[in-house]
Amino acid sequence: MEMVKCFMIVLILGLCHVSMAAPLEEKKSHRKTYIVHMAKSEMPPSFQHHTHWYDSSLKSVSGSAAMLYTYDNVIHGFSTQLTDKEAEQLESQPGILAVLPEVRYELHTTRTPEFLGLSQAAALFPESESASEVVIGVLDTGVWPESKSFADTGLGPIPSSWKGACESGTNFTSANCNKKLIGAKYFAKGYEAALGAIDETKESRSPRDDDGHGTHTASTAAGSVVEGASLFGYAQGTARGMATRARVAVYKVCWMGGCFSSDILAAMEKAIDDNVNVLSMSLGGGMSDYYRDSVAIGSFAAMEKGILVSCSAGNAGPAPYSLSNVAPWITTVGAGTLDRDFPAFVSLGNGKNFSGVSLYRGSPLPGKMLPFVYAGNASNATNGNLCMMDTLIPEKVAGKIVLCDRGMNARVQKGAVVKAAGGIGMVLSNTAANGEELVADAHLLPATAVGQKSGDAIRDYLFSNPNPTVTILFEGTKVGIEPSPVVAAFSSRGPNSITSEILKPDMIAPGVNILAGWSGAVGPTGLATDTRRVDFNIISGTSMSCPHVSGLAGLLKAAHPDWSPAAIRSALMTTAYTEYKNKQKLQDIATGKPSTPFDHGAGHVDPVSALNPGLVYDLTAEDYLGFLCALNYTEFQIRSLARRNFSCDASKRYRVTHLNYPSFAVNFDSVMGGSNVVKHTRTLTNVGSPGTYKVSVSPETPGVKISVEPQTLSFSQANEKKSYTVTFSGSSQPTGTNVFARLEWSDGKYTVGSPIAISWT
Repeated sequence: MEMVKCFMIVLILGLCHVSMAAPLEEKKSHRKTYIVHMAKSEMPPSFQHHTHWYDSSLKSVSGSAAMLYTYDNVIHGFSTQLTDKEAEQLESQPGILAVLPEVRYELHTTRTPEFLGLSQAAALFPESESASEVVIGVLDTGVWPESKSFADTGLGPIPSSWKGACESGTNFTSANCNKKLIGAKYFAKGYEAALGAIDETKESRSPRDDDGHGTHTASTAAGSVVEGASLFGYAQGTARGMATRARVAVYKVCWMGGCFSSDILAAMEKAIDDNVNVLSMSLGGGMSDYYRDSVAIGSFAAMEKGILVSCSAGNAGPAPYSLSNVAPWITTVGAGTLDRDFPAFVSLGNGKNFSGVSLYRGSPLPGKMLPFVYAGNASNATNGNLCMMDTLIPEKVAGKIVLCDRGMNARVQKGAVVKAAGGIGMVLSNTAANGEELVADAHLLPATAVGQKSGDAIRDYLFSNPNPTVTILFEGTKVGIEPSPVVAAFSSRGPNSITSEILKPDMIAPGVNILAGWSGAVGPTGLATDTRRVDFNIISGTSMSCPHVSGLAGLLKAAHPDWSPAAIRSALMTTAYTEYKNKQKLQDIATGKPSTPFDHGAGHVDPVSALNPGLVYDLTAEDYLGFLCALNYTEFQIRSLARRNFSCDASKRYRVTHLNYPSFAVNFDSVMGGSNVVKHTRTLTNVGSPGTYKVSVSPETPGVKISVEPQTLSFSQANEKKSYTVTFSGSSQPTGTNVFARLEWSDGKYTVGSPIAISWT
C-alpha cells in the first residue's frame, strides 16, 4: 500500500448497498437488458434532439427493441433489451461509449455483516445483557466521538466491571463519551520525546481522531447501527459494526509522526487495567523476536488476563515472509475482499473498454471522448510516469485525461498532481507489484484504477495512436461479485519468519473497500488539499480486517464468557472456510490461482459456525511459557515477556510442535538424506454435545506421509479433553518445496478443520 504510516491502513465495516445478482435475461426472447452509454456531444447535426438520436441508433440494430428509459442526469443514454449480437453491433457504432449488461439490485443492510452471514443469524448471538457487557479496546489514531457509529441509543448502564475513563484534551472532554464510547485516552509521551511537542494547530493532543483511521477501525469492530450510511452514495445502506452492542474504549497511540512503542505499551497497560475484553490493534512494525517486540510483550500480558488481542498481519504482500504480529498468543488477521465492487470503466477511442474501480463523486466529465496522454510523456522527470508532486508539464496535460502508473506515492495524491497540472481526469494503472488487485479511492477528480493487464493494453493504445481519446464511465455500487472472497494482494503472507513452526496468518477477514465511520477533521483521501468532509469512508488494508475479527471475538466472548482467548481464536480458525459454495478453492488475486495457508491461514472467518465449533484447541499462559522454553529463550528473555521469574525445567523436553495450536506448520531439512519425521501433538476440548469424531486428511501430499493416532476421539461430556499425535514422514525434496493439506475431525454434526503447511528448507 502506498500510505506512509506506521499502521497499515485499511478498512472495515462493509456497508450495505445495493446487491447485484446475475445479469437479467428474458428466456423467451434470449434478450437481456443493457445500459447504453452515449457520447451526447457527438450527436450528428441531423438530429434535433438526443432522444431521436438514441432511438435511431437502437432501430439500426433492432426493429423490435424499445427504449425502457432514457437518462440525462445519471448517464447520457438509455436502457433497452437486446440480444448479445445486437448489443455488439450497437457498441460498434459511432457515439456509443459502452453497452453494459444490467444487473439486479436490491437494498441491503451493511455489506460486511451480510457477507459474513450475521444478518440472518442475529438470533443466534446474544443481544441481551451479555453482549453489552463486552468492551472492545482499540489502539489507533483516536476517535471522532460525534460519529453516529458511536451513538448509545438503547444501551444500558456502563458495565460495572469497567474501570476506565475519558480524558480531556484538545477539542475533547469527558462529555464526548457516552454509554457506547465508554473510554478514551491518549498516549503521547514517547512521541513527544522523539519528535518534540505536539503542534496543537495540526493535531489534537487528546483522544480526538484527526486522521480517520481510528474512527474507521473502532466503528468496524463495534459501531452502532446507522441507517442511510454511504460515501458519496457509494455502498449505500445500513452501517453496523460486528458487535453492535459492545462498548468501545479508544486508546490513541498513533500520531502524524507514527506510533511509538512506549506509547503503545502504556496504552496496553491501561487497557488491561480498564478491563477490556478484546484489544484491536491495526498497527505493526518490523519483525523481531518476541521479547524485543512491544506488541508481543504487551499482548502476552493481555492474554494472561483473558483478553484476546487481534492484530493486522500487515500490508506487505504478496511477498513471502512479510507478516507482522506473529506471536502465537496474538490473533493475526489477513485481508480478503467482499462481494462488492465500485466499477468505473475506461472507454478508449478505439472502442475497447476496460474495467476499473472508483469512488469518485463530483462534477462529471464532458459527455464526449477526451484527449488522453501518458504521464511519462508529459514530464521531464525520469519517474514522470508515477505522477509524483511537481513532475507533470501543465502544457502537456491541460484539458486531458492522464494515465499514471501506481507506485511510490499515494494513489489519491497522483490524482491531485494531475488536477494541479490542469488535467481533467486520471486512469491509474497497476504495475507488476500490484497485478490485478483493484482498490477503490475517493479521488479528487474523475479517475479510475485498472489492473496491470488492462494498463498495459491502454498504454499500448496511447503509444500507437497519434490522437488517443478516452472517457471514464462510473457505474456506482454493485454487489454479488464472484468469486468472493479472494485474498488481497497487499495482505502479508507467511511463512512465519520468527517461528516457522507456527503457521501465520491465522485467518483472513474482509479488508478491501470497507465502509466505516470517519473523522470530521479530514477528507476521505486524507490529503491536505481535500476539503470534502464525510461521515463514512471506504478504505482498504489489513487494518480493516483486524477489527472485523476483534468485533467477532467480542460476539463470541458474549456468547461464551468462560472461553479463553485461545478458545475464541480456535473457534474462528477451525470453522473458517477455504472453499466457495461451488467447492472451488479460495483464490489469491495476486496469482489468480488458489490461495494457500501461507496466504489465508485457516481460511476466511465464518462467525455463525464459530459460535458453536464443537471442539476447541485451548492454551494457557503456561503453555506459551513452555513454547518459549522450546525456543531456547534465556531466563532473562522469558522474564521480559512473562514479567516474573520462570525457569525452564531441565528434565523436560520442550518442543514447539507440542504447542496446542489450531494449525500445523512442518519444516523438513532438504539436505538430509532419507526420511524426515516430525511429530505434532494436540489436545481437543469438547465445547459441544457428546460425540465421536473421526479424522481425515486431504488431499494426498506428494513427498510426505501424514498419519494420525488415534483416528477416533470420543467425547461424553462438556470440557472433556482428548489428545492425538500427527506424524509427518517426508522424503527428500528440493529446497523451497511447499505442499499443503487439511486435517479435519468430524462427528457428522461438527467439523473441526486445521490447515497444514509443509516446507522443505
